[in-house]
Amino acid sequence: MSNKSSNTTNVPEAREAMDKFKMEVASELGVPLSDGYNGNLTSAQNGSVGGYMVKKMIEAQEKQMAGK
Repeated sequence: MSNKSSNTTNVPEAREAMDKFKMEVASELGVPLSDGYNGNLTSAQNGSVGGYMVKKMIEAQEKQMAGK
């Protein structure tokens, strides 16, 4: 099995912005996410952050596609 992480960014220059976005979403949801290890959080807490990030990105793309 490969040791390479699947948690990569297709556009490396976007890594910092994605990390900032993740922290903003975690803050909005009240999830105590920190830089580094977050093994103390439940999978539900971590999943809610990722799921909400996807929701917000889809909403932004839909607005862009609608010309708004």
